[in-house]
This record gives sequence, structure tokens and C-alpha cells, in this order.
Amino acid sequence: MLYGPTNEELITDIFRSHVGSYRDLPLTLYHVQWKFRDEVRPRFGVMRGREFLMKDGYNFDLTKEAALHAYNRHLVSYLRTYERMGLQAIPMRADSGPIGGDDTHEFLVLAETGESEVFYDSAITDLRFGDREIDYDSVEQCRAVLEEFTSRYARTDETHDEALFNQIPEERRRRARGIEVGQIFYFGTKYSEPMGATVTTETGERVPVHMGSHGIGVSRLVGAIIEASHDEKGIIWPEGVTPFHVGIVNLRQGDGAADAACERLYAALTARGLAPLYDDRDERAGAKFATMDLIGLPWRITVGPRGLANGVVELTCRRTGANEELAPEDAVAKVAEIYAPHHASMREPMAGRSFHTWL
Repeated sequence: MLYGPTNEELITDIFRSHVGSYRDLPLTLYHVQWKFRDEVRPRFGVMRGREFLMKDGYNFDLTKEAALHAYNRHLVSYLRTYERMGLQAIPMRADSGPIGGDDTHEFLVLAETGESEVFYDSAITDLRFGDREIDYDSVEQCRAVLEEFTSRYARTDETHDEALFNQIPEERRRRARGIEVGQIFYFGTKYSEPMGATVTTETGERVPVHMGSHGIGVSRLVGAIIEASHDEKGIIWPEGVTPFHVGIVNLRQGDGAADAACERLYAALTARGLAPLYDDRDERAGAKFATMDLIGLPWRITVGPRGLANGVVELTCRRTGANEELAPEDAVAKVAEIYAPHHASMREPMAGRSFHTWL
């Protein structure tokens, strides 16, 4: 019943107790748990609390080369993960701290409220992982991605080198703040050797395994996304992580035609595997718009008697504020098309989500 700041020793002991042959490698053990950080008090709002939920992956490999490939695989996987959440998380050379090891990168999201000072070449912000297909078993492909995303200067203040930084063309030098959302480590045999976590090789020799740990700060991701994606009106959720895919605003609650149109929209969106949030409160239009902006759903469909008389509803993009008048069925089709790239990772739609049932 203890909180651990990090669990290399515990995981190494589990490995030592249950694995003894090279035939069981490579192996990655995953661990999701609430952990603590040695903070006197919370800082930066919820970004640096005294406890946090962490997803860790601990890899065990026979050789240093194999363990570095695991390191590269995790870097590729994390880049893809963050982009799917609508974040640009830059891998930066970082300090390994008490965990140790020669190779470590932190993933930082640029934000004015970040807890870390960062230094980087602005060219790195032009990089995108995109929808490229990577064979995670390919040493060459994974290494190429690592070199692409780490060859440009990007460091936290703990590892900043002013001389190297000044070699970047002046117009591309950037100093900013960043929010850490993950970190990967290769620390070799630092834990396996003293703890006796060894395996028998093909020749019968017992050797310590090479290890690494790779973590994503799950609980702080919500705060990081909000800090990186908002405006003066409220949150702007990226499509990949929005709690609801689209908001439906009824401008004339109690009007038979408007109520029926909203119900049809709700049913049609749900049938497409989407999760709409229906504002069915008896409130003024301005209050409903302000609430939707504050919640930050990426898309909003507005339904009112005047538009319905012309056979249209209004589809609004939260990020740009752009409005488009469409027939109700076309608005549903467009929202479904927008979310098609995210469909494989979308959860089951949440039933009965009007404002009254949600609140």
C-alpha cells in the first residue's frame, strides 16, 4: 500500500523472479499506477501535483542494441500517440535524474504556463509524424524516425548547452516554456546487474539484461491539452480526445419543429457511432453558445426555427469560428467524415447525453 515515485526496482525484482532464459526476450512489462512526486505543494495548477497517474513500459533485452531499438520503438509510438491526441510533443534531450542512464528524452508540449524552460531550433516544430506506416520490428525505420525528430537542437534547461544553441541560425533559436507529458529512458544494466536479473544465453552463459523505462503522464495530459489548446472563451478540444464529438444547440426549446429536428440529429449522429451532447436547457441562445464554447467541443450544430424554415442547420467549427449552413443530413455526414480518421480509436457512443442527464 505504498505510492512509488518510480518502480524500476520492483519491476526488476518481478523479472528476476519469473524470467531466466534469453528465449523469453525481448519482453516489455506495462504498469499503470498512481505515483507520487516529491513536491512541497502543487505547482502550476494541476500540472505538477503531488500524485499523478502514470503509464510505464519497462523493456528487458539481451543486448544493448536490442534495448536501444526498444527505446526507439517507444519514441515512435509516443510521437504517434501525442499527435493522435492533437498535441505536438517535442522530444528533448533531458536529464535522467535519479533513474539514471545515458539516453533519455522528455516529451514536452509548448505552453506559456509550462513548468520547464526549454531551448530549441524552431525547425523542429515543422515536423509531423502524420499517417506514415512504421514497422516497429524494423531497426532501420525506428532509428530513422528517432534521428529525424532528435537531430535538431531541443533541450530542457537541465541539459541546455549555450555553445551548441548558438550554432543554430539566430532566427531559429527559441526559448520557451514546456509541459512534460512523457519521458523515455535507456539505463542498461544499472538495475539488473546489482539485483541479479540475469538470463541464460544460447551458449549457457548468464548475463544481466539491458533495460529501459518509458512513461506517459496520463492524468496531466488533460491539463496539457487544455493549456495548449484554448482561447479566451474556453477549451478547444482536439477531435482525437474530445469528450463529445459534437454539440447540438436548440435555440427554441419547446418549439415542436426544433425539438423534433434536434432529436433526429441526435439519433442520426449516434447511429454513425458518434457521441453528441444535446443542450436541451430552457436558456437564452447566448448562454447556450457561451457554455458550448467553454466546454470546447470541436463542432457545434445549431438548430432554430428560422433555419429550419429554410431547410438548414448551422455547423460551426469551434477552433476557427467558421459557420456553414447545411441540410441536417449533410451536417451529420460532414461531422462523420471529419471524425473518420479517428474512428478506429473512438469509444462507444454515450447514450442519453443531454445537458440534463449529463449534469
